[in-house]
Amino acid sequence: MCFVPQYRVSEAAELLGVSDDTVRRWVDAQQLPAESDGSGRLVVEGSVLAEFARARARAARDPSGIERSARNRFVGLVTEVTSDTVMSQVELQCGSQRVVSLLSTEAVTDLGLRPGVLAVAVVKSTAVVIETPGGGR
Repeated sequence: MCFVPQYRVSEAAELLGVSDDTVRRWVDAQQLPAESDGSGRLVVEGSVLAEFARARARAARDPSGIERSARNRFVGLVTEVTSDTVMSQVELQCGSQRVVSLLSTEAVTDLGLRPGVLAVAVVKSTAVVIETPGGGR
Protein backbone atom coordinates (compact mmCIF):
# COMPACT_ATOMS: atom_id res chain seq x y z
CA MET A 1 0.00 0.00 0.00
CA CYS A 2 1.36 3.40 -0.98
CA PHE A 3 1.22 6.12 1.67
CA VAL A 4 -0.14 9.47 0.47
CA PRO A 5 0.80 12.28 2.83
CA GLN A 6 -1.56 14.84 4.25
CA TYR A 7 -0.56 18.46 4.67
CA ARG A 8 -1.70 20.83 7.39
CA VAL A 9 -2.92 24.27 6.35
CA SER A 10 0.42 25.94 7.17
CA GLU A 11 2.35 23.33 5.16
CA ALA A 12 -0.01 23.63 2.19
CA ALA A 13 0.32 27.42 2.33
CA GLU A 14 4.12 27.22 2.29
CA LEU A 15 4.12 24.80 -0.65
CA LEU A 16 1.68 27.00 -2.61
CA GLY A 17 3.46 30.25 -1.72
CA VAL A 18 0.43 31.85 -0.06
CA SER A 19 -0.72 32.66 3.47
CA ASP A 20 -2.47 30.24 5.82
CA ASP A 21 -5.55 32.48 5.59
CA THR A 22 -5.63 32.12 1.80
CA VAL A 23 -5.64 28.33 2.10
CA ARG A 24 -8.43 28.51 4.70
CA ARG A 25 -10.47 30.75 2.37
CA TRP A 26 -10.03 28.24 -0.48
CA VAL A 27 -11.17 25.44 1.86
CA ASP A 28 -14.16 27.49 3.09
CA ALA A 29 -15.13 28.29 -0.52
CA GLN A 30 -14.84 24.56 -1.33
CA GLN A 31 -12.15 25.28 -3.93
CA LEU A 32 -9.66 23.09 -2.06
CA PRO A 33 -11.02 19.91 -0.46
CA ALA A 34 -9.83 19.33 3.11
CA GLU A 35 -10.75 17.15 6.07
CA SER A 36 -9.93 16.85 9.74
CA ASP A 37 -7.17 14.46 10.76
CA GLY A 38 -7.19 12.26 13.89
CA SER A 39 -6.14 15.26 16.00
CA GLY A 40 -8.89 17.50 14.62
CA ARG A 41 -6.50 19.58 12.49
CA LEU A 42 -7.51 20.61 8.99
CA VAL A 43 -5.46 18.69 6.38
CA VAL A 44 -5.33 18.37 2.61
CA GLU A 45 -4.49 15.07 0.98
CA GLY A 46 -1.20 15.23 -0.94
CA SER A 47 -2.63 14.17 -4.31
CA VAL A 48 -5.42 16.76 -4.00
CA LEU A 49 -2.89 19.47 -3.14
CA ALA A 50 -0.69 18.45 -6.08
CA GLU A 51 -3.59 18.72 -8.55
CA PHE A 52 -4.67 22.05 -7.03
CA ALA A 53 -1.10 23.38 -7.35
CA ARG A 54 -0.87 22.25 -10.96
CA ALA A 55 -4.23 23.82 -11.87
CA ARG A 56 -3.27 27.16 -10.24
CA ALA A 57 0.27 27.31 -11.64
CA ARG A 58 0.80 30.38 -13.73
CA ALA A 59 4.14 30.57 -15.46
CA ALA A 60 5.22 33.93 -16.74
CA ARG A 61 4.81 34.29 -20.50
CA ASP A 62 7.94 33.27 -22.38
CA PRO A 63 8.79 36.43 -24.34
CA SER A 64 11.10 34.67 -26.81
CA GLY A 65 8.35 33.31 -29.09
CA ILE A 66 10.67 30.44 -29.97
CA GLU A 67 9.46 26.85 -30.09
CA ARG A 68 11.97 24.37 -28.71
CA SER A 69 12.16 20.79 -27.56
CA ALA A 70 13.17 21.71 -24.01
CA ARG A 71 10.03 21.80 -21.88
CA ASN A 72 11.57 23.29 -18.75
CA ARG A 73 11.51 27.05 -19.23
CA PHE A 74 11.82 29.42 -16.31
CA VAL A 75 10.96 33.04 -17.04
CA GLY A 76 12.31 35.50 -14.52
CA LEU A 77 14.32 38.56 -13.68
CA VAL A 78 18.09 38.61 -13.51
CA THR A 79 18.94 39.41 -9.88
CA GLU A 80 22.72 39.08 -9.87
CA VAL A 81 25.62 38.66 -12.30
CA THR A 82 29.10 37.76 -11.08
CA SER A 83 31.73 37.79 -13.81
CA ASP A 84 35.44 37.32 -14.34
CA THR A 85 37.28 37.51 -17.64
CA VAL A 86 36.09 34.10 -18.88
CA MET A 87 33.03 32.87 -16.94
CA SER A 88 29.97 34.38 -15.26
CA GLN A 89 27.36 33.25 -12.79
CA VAL A 90 23.87 34.56 -13.51
CA GLU A 91 21.03 34.32 -10.99
CA LEU A 92 17.37 34.62 -11.99
CA GLN A 93 14.35 34.88 -9.72
CA CYS A 94 11.62 32.87 -11.46
CA GLY A 95 8.52 33.21 -9.29
CA SER A 96 9.50 31.69 -5.96
CA GLN A 97 12.40 29.78 -7.49
CA ARG A 98 16.02 30.90 -7.81
CA VAL A 99 17.77 29.60 -10.93
CA VAL A 100 21.56 29.86 -11.24
CA SER A 101 23.48 29.38 -14.48
CA LEU A 102 27.16 29.39 -15.35
CA LEU A 103 27.98 30.72 -18.80
CA SER A 104 30.70 32.56 -20.61
CA THR A 105 31.21 36.23 -19.85
CA GLU A 106 31.06 36.79 -23.61
CA ALA A 107 27.52 35.34 -23.67
CA VAL A 108 26.50 37.51 -20.70
CA THR A 109 27.74 40.60 -22.57
CA ASP A 110 26.11 39.56 -25.87
CA LEU A 111 22.76 38.94 -24.13
CA GLY A 112 22.96 42.15 -22.09
CA LEU A 113 22.35 40.27 -18.85
CA ARG A 114 22.31 42.51 -15.79
CA PRO A 115 20.03 42.85 -12.74
CA GLY A 116 16.49 43.74 -13.75
CA VAL A 117 16.64 42.22 -17.25
CA LEU A 118 13.90 39.72 -18.20
CA ALA A 119 15.42 36.36 -19.18
CA VAL A 120 14.41 32.75 -19.78
CA ALA A 121 16.39 29.83 -18.34
CA VAL A 122 15.91 26.81 -20.60
CA VAL A 123 16.81 23.43 -19.11
CA LYS A 124 17.08 20.18 -21.02
CA SER A 125 18.75 17.42 -19.11
CA THR A 126 18.57 13.70 -18.56
CA ALA A 127 20.32 14.16 -15.23
CA VAL A 128 17.65 15.58 -12.96
CA VAL A 129 17.74 14.43 -9.34
CA ILE A 130 14.45 14.11 -7.47
CA GLU A 131 14.54 13.74 -3.69
CA THR A 132 11.97 13.18 -0.98
CA PRO A 133 12.23 14.47 2.59
CA GLY A 134 13.50 11.87 5.03
CA GLY A 135 14.25 9.38 2.28
CA GLY A 136 11.46 7.07 3.50
CA ARG A 137 8.14 5.99 2.17
